[in-house]
Amino acid sequence: MSEARDMSDVQAARLGAGSVLRRTARAFGWGLAHMLGILMLLIGWEVFARTGAVTMFILPPFSAVLERVWADAVGGDLWLNTALTIYRAFAGFAIGGIVGLLIGVAIWRNRVARWFFDPIISVGFPMPKVAFLPVIILWFGVFDTSKITMVAIEVLFPVVTATVLGFQGVGHELIWSARSMGAKEREVLWQVMLPGALPQIFTGFQVALPIALIVAIFAEMAMGGYGLGGAMMQASRYADSRGVFAGIVEIAAIGYCVVKLMSYVRYRLLIWHPEALAPSTI
Repeated sequence: MSEARDMSDVQAARLGAGSVLRRTARAFGWGLAHMLGILMLLIGWEVFARTGAVTMFILPPFSAVLERVWADAVGGDLWLNTALTIYRAFAGFAIGGIVGLLIGVAIWRNRVARWFFDPIISVGFPMPKVAFLPVIILWFGVFDTSKITMVAIEVLFPVVTATVLGFQGVGHELIWSARSMGAKEREVLWQVMLPGALPQIFTGFQVALPIALIVAIFAEMAMGGYGLGGAMMQASRYADSRGVFAGIVEIAAIGYCVVKLMSYVRYRLLIWHPEALAPSTI
């Protein structure tokens, strides 16, 4: 009996290991298929650049660009520029996200706040906020404060809009049920409204985070200095084609990682909510 039990345990362990391997292989296959379009684009880039149809200055091969990325990484420039860009993007994202969340809650809860902020958000949301760039430079110069302020302004509007829509989308029956059970307004806000609005709020954050990275890089291009955007502009001034395309590849890789990180944070924090499995920005 003991030998038969041991054999069955061994077989169960083998079946379990085989199931894990099959799931891993399936996940790897789907991941490879998901990246197939990017791989084909990179291969096409390499082949076309080496056909001689364009000069190396116009379009350097992808392998040559990767060599430049590796040289930047070994020399330390890549890590310095990446750290500065991410710092500016995340600092502006945090400031704009917190302020936008507070304004969105105020608009939902208070008529005076709604009367004051609603026209500003309605006019400012479709407006290109880069129009404020000369004013920001005039007020704060061309250092980190200006770049972070520009990012915060851009992040503010999608977060406010997502917060207001999130609170408006919470079912009225949940609010009535909580109030009928004796919940106070503060308890309704923190225990009913905020959890119900979180999926929409996180969608706003997912939209705002790539915008923060884009604006940080644009501000670096416009104002100069260290950072991925500044490094690309410097390479362009010196006619360093490989440096320009290396910056594009570096920004694409960092942007992909940032969006993936935000998607993972959303999933972990909203794992209890069915809307957490809805399509995101990736």
